[in-house]
Amino acid sequence: MKHVLCAAVLTLAAGAATAEPALGLWKTQPDDNGNYGHVELYDCDGQVCGVIRAAFDGAGATMASDNIGKRMIWDMSASGEGGYAGGKIWAPDRDKVYNSKMALAGDRLEVSGCVIGICRAQTWERVR
Repeated sequence: MKHVLCAAVLTLAAGAATAEPALGLWKTQPDDNGNYGHVELYDCDGQVCGVIRAAFDGAGATMASDNIGKRMIWDMSASGEGGYAGGKIWAPDRDKVYNSKMALAGDRLEVSGCVIGICRAQTWERVR
């Protein structure tokens, strides 16, 4: 019985140790139109992906948006020390896809992306 319990505890500890710290719900910075969103980052086959879960206007009121449920981040891989790279990010306000990277620092996530030498960056705040 002790061995079964020990194995269960080790399995749970290993799962917690490998859990991706960037996963969860994030508030974006306002876009070119003053609107912001909530993006849920989740595990997709060992990589980090993100979907737009809610949209808000500059006053914080919930907005109806065709972008709710759309994939915003995909193919992002952990690169160590809170960094993520190799992914793509879609910017709804410009309808462009950028090569992206992210850097996690506590409850802040630096998200940046470039396409043909044009780069953008935002700092997102953790919602949960």
